[in-house]
Amino acid sequence: MPDQHQATAVVSNPIIPGFHPDPTVCRVGDDYYLACSSFEYFPGVPVFHSRDLVNWTQIGNVLDRPEQLVLPLDSPSSAGVYAPTLRHHDGVFHLIVTNVSGYGNLLVTATDPAGPWSDPVRLPDVPRIDPDLAWDVDGTCWCTCAGVQQVRLDSTTGKVTGETKDVWSGTPGARYPEAPHLYHVGEHWYLMIAEGGTERAHAVSIARGTSPNGPFEPCPHNPILTHRGREHPVQNTGHADLVQGPDGSWWLVLLGVRPNGGTPGWHVLGRETYLAPVIWNEEGWPVVGSPDLELAVPNWPLHPAPPVPVRDDFDDERLAPQWVSLRDRPAELITTGERPGWLSLRARGASLDDRDVVFVGRRQQHHACRASALVDATEGAGGLAVRLDEQHHYEVEVADGEVRVVARLGSVRSVVASRPSPAGPVVLRVDVTTPAPDYPGSGPDLVTLGFEEPDGTVTALAALDGRYLSTEVAGGFTGRVIGVYAATGTVHVDWFDYQPLT
Repeated sequence: MPDQHQATAVVSNPIIPGFHPDPTVCRVGDDYYLACSSFEYFPGVPVFHSRDLVNWTQIGNVLDRPEQLVLPLDSPSSAGVYAPTLRHHDGVFHLIVTNVSGYGNLLVTATDPAGPWSDPVRLPDVPRIDPDLAWDVDGTCWCTCAGVQQVRLDSTTGKVTGETKDVWSGTPGARYPEAPHLYHVGEHWYLMIAEGGTERAHAVSIARGTSPNGPFEPCPHNPILTHRGREHPVQNTGHADLVQGPDGSWWLVLLGVRPNGGTPGWHVLGRETYLAPVIWNEEGWPVVGSPDLELAVPNWPLHPAPPVPVRDDFDDERLAPQWVSLRDRPAELITTGERPGWLSLRARGASLDDRDVVFVGRRQQHHACRASALVDATEGAGGLAVRLDEQHHYEVEVADGEVRVVARLGSVRSVVASRPSPAGPVVLRVDVTTPAPDYPGSGPDLVTLGFEEPDGTVTALAALDGRYLSTEVAGGFTGRVIGVYAATGTVHVDWFDYQPLT
């Protein structure tokens, strides 16, 4: 599409909605690339492209081959792939990341961020999670990780030389100094970290020195960003990365959440990616503006991203990049080749309670939305689910001649409602709505599950409180994913629709 300025006075945050945490960004010429954590989902590390820092398009996933990403079927939810750093150096993209479920820290490279990416170089001597890469003017590569610790790294071989050094302990009394990023700006090296944990006390702090390995002087105004104790619609702000805009201005990408409902507030979409403006004060420290839900239009042309289609007909051999599965994606279990124009799922686990269940979904990206799918379960049992983890999910499924709603809440699993199933393939439907809170303990949303009768009439089987599919209830680091699954036999899906509701 041609360049154009935004017609309205504001642009919207989050810039990448839904479960897209721990953003890392780099600029190459006029192009921006951003990657996020993916945890137990395969493929791993979604990567996005933008020309304006506002509008983003997913162009692939960095770890999209089994040899790149090993996630054992017994690994827990919210394990897997943590906190990448994406950088461009000497014409090559480098992504360093931690797989806590296998092989630890890894480094992959590519000349095109859309892929293919190399097989991973294992980094057994990089000591902790959240690794960062930065190159000195003499070509030395420094890897800084949670703690905050630093090693000298050969970014080609993965070899570490010298000793691991503690370079900064963060703000006195603050827990979890992590997510470090190192930048050379002017005469200083700036070391930015997250602190406080990724909950309501989350924050961003920064220090600087004249050398990439310190000593570092903390900013007297730390934290430079936090919403702790603030009445703001965006909470848990932290885990940030700095980048320059097209006009040379500075910006921060960061994670945040949007709690809904009454007290204490429940966030259901997971940690999302936000944008915040940055200026530098006279003392040479960054001052971060608020990552509000609406930001003033930047002073450069905007490039609207092409919309993601509402419907996926599964006509292509490869699934679109927004589709994820749990821990692996074996072709013999998940394929569009068995029945042309259909997604075929062959059961492995018996239900969504099982870590090895065959499930294919996409992130819920709107507080109010509708998902539906045409499901043929005549050769098995399965359906449409809203998933947070193995102990927190709602689904509407076709099984044993019935359409039924199943809820798993912690240790309790229950069939909430059921009706006889229409003959043949059935359109299953989930509507998520956000009624205004009417008492202090109101939940964040309602999840209504049902199906369509042959005449198109919608039968709603159950409307369930969404708080039980929130991080505040379930814990963990992810967000809701809506998708289809097989519980027994083979389930075929003709199409899947996802659309926001206004």
